Order: sequence, then structure tokens, then C-alpha cells
Amino acid sequence: MKNWKFLSVIFAVLVLMLAACGTKDEKTTEDKSTGSKDSKEEVKEEASVYPLTIAQPEGYAEVTLDAQPETVVVFDYGFLDTLDALGVDVAAVSQKSLPKYLSKYADEASYKNAGALKEPDFEAIHAMKPDVIFISGRQADAYEELSKIAPTVYVGLDTNDYVNSFKSNTELAGKIFGKEDKAAAALEEIDTKIEEIKTKTADIDEKALVVLASEGELSAYGPGSRFGVIHDVYGIKPVDENLEVSTHGQNVSFEYVLEKNPDMLFVVDRDAVASEGESGTKAAIENEIVSKTNAVKNGKVFYLDPEAWYLSGGGIESEKAKLDAVLEAVK
Repeated sequence: MKNWKFLSVIFAVLVLMLAACGTKDEKTTEDKSTGSKDSKEEVKEEASVYPLTIAQPEGYAEVTLDAQPETVVVFDYGFLDTLDALGVDVAAVSQKSLPKYLSKYADEASYKNAGALKEPDFEAIHAMKPDVIFISGRQADAYEELSKIAPTVYVGLDTNDYVNSFKSNTELAGKIFGKEDKAAAALEEIDTKIEEIKTKTADIDEKALVVLASEGELSAYGPGSRFGVIHDVYGIKPVDENLEVSTHGQNVSFEYVLEKNPDMLFVVDRDAVASEGESGTKAAIENEIVSKTNAVKNGKVFYLDPEAWYLSGGGIESEKAKLDAVLEAVK
């Protein structure tokens, strides 16, 4: 009988001990669960880039975005190209002069028209209540008015530091819209192509001239200019290092082209994207005068895609197209 009582006491103590352990384990599990939840929230908070402050060049005010933009207006076609490549949705663009490869944005059922490149539709943009507006040089005169509607970010390229300027814009797009990995992968691909070009041009002694053809007239571009990336980054030697550094280039004659006698002639045909009807640039370029140059004689006149070079330069896809064109020229 005594043994039975003793065993009963031992059994009761064991039951109490097991219950206490169970309570402790539950509390520990609960604490761990709570800690994990808090940790996730902390990581999420740390990973957020918002509020995001964006420094801007002189003449444009610093911009702060409080959250990832949802309603996006884009005027610069190069930046639109980048957003498209990254898979970012936009609400409105300037639809009048869109490059063909971005023609889906001309669908007014899916996208709003933000007005002409140099004449934004302020009323329509205001009605959209955008979270951000992206502009470049063509909208400089409209900046003040646009900035009253929504945070307005300047994404124009610096021709004096073209590639780094393009990379900064691409990285900014990735940061704003949470596409950092895709942006980094695209830039890595572009860097690889640039190195491939530089490897080839390092052994080329031929000198080149880059011209923009418009309505029978020529503008030449040298190092540091709008199309100077051919010399500054890709490494092709310029036939004239003293050309005026200008967005619009230096006006030159066909006689000038013959005098400089480039071994390679790169032509951006503005008429092909800015004028209606068939462009007569090829006939105008390869005339009796220019036909005497080494470039024409040796079949080294290269007509660059005006959409990539003139309309939407500085986008992920347009930069890839430009690199492919130059690679083909120096192969």
C-alpha cells in the first residue's frame, strides 16, 4: 500500500514536470515565431529604398519619391526603352514620334498620350494624377510646369560621359521599380559588347567621321558630342578631333567630307524618322563628291539605325542595337 502511494506521488511529479516543459516549449516556439516575424519585417523595412531622394543636374530640383510609382509618365524614349526592357508598366508616353520597336505604346486603349515631345499636354497629364514624370532635354522648357503636377525626373544623357550616364539611368530605373537584378544583368551584357568592340578597334588605324543627314544637309559629330561614343568609348579614331562639340553637331559640306577623306563614314539618317515619304539620304551622301572618299571606295559607309541613334538612344535595347551595328562595321 505504501509502495502504491509512493508510486502515485512520483507519477504526479512527472506529470507536472512534463506539463511545465510543454508550456516552456510552447513559449519558446511562440517567441521564436514572433522573433522570426519581427526579423522579416525588419529585413523588409531595411530592403526598401523609399523614401528615395534623386539628385538632379543643375537647373532641376532634387526629387523625393515616397513610394514606388504606379502611374508613370515618360517622355524620353531612351528611358521608355529601358523601362520596357525591365518590364515596368507605364501609363502615358508621347505617342507622336515613337520608334517602331516601341509602337505598342501608341495603342491609346492601353496608354494615354502625354502630348508632343516639345509640347506636353499639361491638362491630360494633370488629369492622370501621375506619381512621377520622366523627361530629357526636349522637355526642358516644360519642366517647371510639369514639376507642379508631379515629381519630375530628368533622365537626359551627358554626352561627355555617355556610358556612365546611361548606366546611372539604368540603375536608377532598377532601383525605383525594384528591378535591380534585371538592370545589372543588362548592363553586364552591354559591358561585354563594349569590351569586344574595344578589342577590335585597338588594332584599327582607320579614321572615321560621324554625320547626321537632314534634308540634304550634314552635321558632323566628333569626340564628346552627341554621337561621340563611337570615338570616346568604342575606340574608333576620329578623322577630325577639332569638331564643335554640340548637340546639333557642326554644319559641314560635302567638300569638307572629301577634304577629311574618312576611311569609315557613319551616317544617321534623320529624314528616315522625321520626314514623311522615302528618305533620299543615301543618294545625297554618296554623290559625286563624297564618292571620292576612301569610305565610299572601300564600301565602308555605314547607315546607322536612326531610331536607336537619334530617337531613343540611352535605352537598354537601343544601346544593344548600337553596339551590334558598330561590331558589324569593325568585324
